[in-house]
Amino acid sequence: MPPRKNEEASSRRISLRLASASDNEFLIRVYASTRREEMESWGWNPGQQASFVRMQFDARHRGYEATYPSAESNVVSVDEAPVGSIIVFRGYNEIRIVDVALLPEFRGRGIGEELIRMLISEAARSGSALRLNVLRGNPAGHLYERLGFIAKGGDALYFEMEWVPTQVQVRGAAVSTSLEKDPDAGKSE
Repeated sequence: MPPRKNEEASSRRISLRLASASDNEFLIRVYASTRREEMESWGWNPGQQASFVRMQFDARHRGYEATYPSAESNVVSVDEAPVGSIIVFRGYNEIRIVDVALLPEFRGRGIGEELIRMLISEAARSGSALRLNVLRGNPAGHLYERLGFIAKGGDALYFEMEWVPTQVQVRGAAVSTSLEKDPDAGKSE
């Protein structure tokens, strides 16, 4: 019998390391895997697909650098084997997941959830909001909701979602945990 998701998660070691120029081919492969279905529907040959992916990857990279110049691009590894990538921006009172992607054979195994939980813990410790954008219709949106993210807006293509440490998330609804102090509380009469 194959291990259940929780058993599998507890038996592996997920780690991050800063991406370097030597990781570019791997990062392009991860990115290409996120566009595979879309490109297959176009009827392009493999050479056309490869050219398109490289052009889009480079444009995306330049866009992220312009918008989030201090973001960290990391290679995600499980037990030392590279399985995906994550780009995280840390700003004043905000941690933003700019992009996260795993190779198809590693999706649905709890790896993404564990990465998000690591960032939730960091956000809670630092008192920062954790934000991300998710494509409308992307199944990952359900994961983010389950982990306490709330949709805070967006556009025709993306939802902006946010997890805030000063809130307790109850079935997708935010409930404030900040309590107003009664100036007379604790005084005896």
